[in-house]
Amino acid sequence: MSAENPSLSAVALGKGLRRPSLSWCFARRCPAPLAVSLALLVACSSKPPTPDWQMSAHGASLAASDAWLRGDSRVEAAEAARARGEIARTGRLELMARFELLRCATRVASLVLEPCAGFEPLRADASAADRAYANYLAGSLQPGDLALLPEQHRTVAQASGNADAAAAAIQTMADPLARLVAAGVLFRAAQAAPAVQAQAVDAASGQGWRRPLLAWLNVQLRAAEAGAQVAEAARLRRRIGLVQGDVAAQ
Repeated sequence: MSAENPSLSAVALGKGLRRPSLSWCFARRCPAPLAVSLALLVACSSKPPTPDWQMSAHGASLAASDAWLRGDSRVEAAEAARARGEIARTGRLELMARFELLRCATRVASLVLEPCAGFEPLRADASAADRAYANYLAGSLQPGDLALLPEQHRTVAQASGNADAAAAAIQTMADPLARLVAAGVLFRAAQAAPAVQAQAVDAASGQGWRRPLLAWLNVQLRAAEAGAQVAEAARLRRRIGLVQGDVAAQ
């Protein structure tokens, strides 16, 4: 899950790499230094293995986000249901709220600016930081929310009303999803300047994220049409047609 949004704190493990057990090593006469190192590792390690539910929930939430951004609603729904099922096993309402918040962020990134229906019933159980982030996504920051936002979004929120500063703040974001979310928040507030629109298009295009790419290309198209930019509008229509699979556009 992206660092742009509070995650489920799952730990990614390399399943293809297995450390030899102590019994395996002794049975196969491992070099003494390796055997000693393994013994010390077993004796000194105090970190428990990552729970299965956490690994499954993390993987499903990532898969759901990716499917949504690619434009595959069927897979997104299935993976979201799997993630909810794994989180529900813990009975931790704050984690379910965080997962629903992640889904809302991917919607804002794609300019689906609907109420965050999955999060609101769990708002009372969410952390203060997650409630602040939800307010940010909805365009309704409250006093005290700013300090609780992730730093990169705090910068964008502080630049509200200054198109150049907002575009500069988005430009510093390394995470493409963070860029798209910030651009979506600005668009909701009618502050997504052409530079912000271009950054959003580039972020979605670079990742092959079809859903937000089409949304932002259409924003650019409407602006070109409104400005009577005939050639630019025609180019954007060709690009939209290509993303939609229109063979004629190719």
